[in-house]
Amino acid sequence: MSPKTATTTDVGLDELLDFVRPRHHMVLITSRADGSPQSSPVTGGVDDNGRIVISSYPQRAKTKNARKHPDVSVLVLSEEWDDAWVQVDGTCEVLDATEGPEALEGFVEYFRNIAGEHSDWDEYRAAMVKQGKSLLRITPTRWGPVATGGFPPEGS
Repeated sequence: MSPKTATTTDVGLDELLDFVRPRHHMVLITSRADGSPQSSPVTGGVDDNGRIVISSYPQRAKTKNARKHPDVSVLVLSEEWDDAWVQVDGTCEVLDATEGPEALEGFVEYFRNIAGEHSDWDEYRAAMVKQGKSLLRITPTRWGPVATGGFPPEGS
């Protein structure tokens, strides 16, 4: 079996979002108060406006950090560990389900884009409020190439 060669593919925003949409395993990197990185494994998706969306709780470090320091990074991973990945940097907005209809519709969009239709949207909205959920919406501002691991190409 021949060794796998590492690859990098530069992509535009539309290609980036096409790459991210079917991938839901991510690592969110926020900044602690002292500036050091804080990493959180998360489930995420892409909303209808091209933002990476992650559901969380207001008490979580990632949510608190994103409120204070909205510049974040997301490492988007493929299902297979050694498959393609990309790092996306962006600006994070945090919405709380208790803020009202706009925030709740953000949760509906999050769910639809990751899992499809829900059997009872009113029940889902009520659950988001009852659980006190937060929605992190990250607008991509910079991203690296879509990359795969492996051996360096010959001659490099």
